[in-house]
Amino acid sequence: MALEGQTGLVTAAPGATAVGDRIEEAVASVIAGKRTEIRTVLTVLLAEGHVLLEDVPGVGKTQLARAFAAAIGGTVRRIQCTPDLLPSDITGLSMLDQATGELRFQPGPVFANIVIADEINRASPKTQAALLECMAEGQVTVDGITHRLPSPFLVVATQNPVDMEGTFALPEAQRDRFMARLELGYPDLDAELAMVQARETAQPLDAVRPVADEAAFRAEIEAAHAVRAHELVERYAVRISRATREHPEVRLGASPRATLQLVRAAKARAHLEGRDWLSPDDVKALASAVLPHHLVLHDPQARIEDAQRIVAHALAQTVAPVMR
Repeated sequence: MALEGQTGLVTAAPGATAVGDRIEEAVASVIAGKRTEIRTVLTVLLAEGHVLLEDVPGVGKTQLARAFAAAIGGTVRRIQCTPDLLPSDITGLSMLDQATGELRFQPGPVFANIVIADEINRASPKTQAALLECMAEGQVTVDGITHRLPSPFLVVATQNPVDMEGTFALPEAQRDRFMARLELGYPDLDAELAMVQARETAQPLDAVRPVADEAAFRAEIEAAHAVRAHELVERYAVRISRATREHPEVRLGASPRATLQLVRAAKARAHLEGRDWLSPDDVKALASAVLPHHLVLHDPQARIEDAQRIVAHALAQTVAPVMR
């Protein structure tokens, strides 16, 4: 199958989704009834994006992040965000070495392959800003010295609704660093019953073992990056983003960074589907998770549902390239 204007046959690499399937199964053993959300998080992780999980307490946001960390392997650190958390509590700080009399950098918990920022909107805006450089550039600068973060570096942040007591809304620049925003929602009856029964005597998370080492996961990321994108599909993604900027309710539409994130996430989806080429359907499938939280509407009381409606409108009015 090819796009209009593209010739030749393209085939998926054998076993392209084997590692992804094992990771997904491992996480699903902990989080029941949320296959779509699990696949979306896995897609964003393979695209080297960052994920914001926003929902009410107690629906499994942190468990989902921990399950991915356990399944992927590598180094994992968790940051419990609180109002008194300082930027140096995240990035690290320079300490005086009593033996040498010199300053020595003590890395903070952000120096890990997977960082779980739990309840990120309970941290103060100053502390939230400490993650900006980390998420955007994969590095930390302390006392004028830049320290590279491990690769891969992935942030899985959880957030309670901003109208709950003791929370600070994430600024626009911070939200823009997250590739996707998801809500888990309450499980259905059967899934909730299965959760209760499974955790009466044991904790399923304790049984999760790494199904891919760091090298295998790195290879999956590189394979996702290598997915070929025809210009027509890239142009389709750009037109969707531009459509959000032209909507009358929007003050700031999807940024160029959001467009780039959409294409990268779509490439990761194509890889998980076993293809080495990008389809317009990949872009369409990820737009509702990638774009809405990037929009800023004129109405200060607007909610995420309003942004989702605008993205849906942009998708409806943007014609996808024809597949042959």
